Amino acid sequence: MAGHNKWSKIKRKKAANDSKKGANFSKLSREIQVATREGGPDPDANVRLRLAIDRAKRDGMPNDTIERAIDKASGANADADSFETVVYEGYGPGGVAVLAIALTDNRNRTAAEVRNAFTRHGGSLGETGSVAWQFDTVGQVVIPVNGADPDEVGLIAIDAGASDVETDEDEIVVTTEPGDLTDVANAMREAGVDFSEMNVTRLPQTPLELESGSVGKAMRLFEALEDLDDVSEVFTNASFTEEAVVA
Repeated sequence: MAGHNKWSKIKRKKAANDSKKGANFSKLSREIQVATREGGPDPDANVRLRLAIDRAKRDGMPNDTIERAIDKASGANADADSFETVVYEGYGPGGVAVLAIALTDNRNRTAAEVRNAFTRHGGSLGETGSVAWQFDTVGQVVIPVNGADPDEVGLIAIDAGASDVETDEDEIVVTTEPGDLTDVANAMREAGVDFSEMNVTRLPQTPLELESGSVGKAMRLFEALEDLDDVSEVFTNASFTEEAVVA
């Protein structure tokens, strides 16, 4: 099932219960600044910035904080900070592929921190291109099942250009081409469909089932990477059962 990635679901639940809002806002602010520098301060003309603002608002970031991040990265208000996007690739316990997307102003510092996280948790940092080919870049919109009709949501999404819609017991995952994400999300918003997440993500082409003994080790690696200040997102092809996570 392309849309249902176990680690992605766990990340969403973790974020919903995360009390470290300050750290989360810092990462969101970086994403807004990078998006502004790359595509300008107008979210109507800058899809990456529009997605970053949408995500920041859903996570509770105040409007004035969002505006300060845009101002900080644009025009005469731009300061000396210069974040760039760097993708780190490697392998985790059980041989799973891992991508860590970082927004950093110091490649040497970030590389050392990422390498240390891999090493401490039974993984290894790889070369550029070593695992990225195993993932497809797609857009996704996640809708809580509560109060939503999966069939109706599916029809709205497909009519708007979605490529896939999948449902499990608690959420509906709409998958799109990256360039169609905003149109599909806007169509659902106009139809009154509330969604909890909208972003461009990486989906594994072939999920790798982890044995129960490796799940805990892999989870600790993913969480260690997520907790790094410079790392904004972590993706993996690891697949495992709910029972294995509990164990």
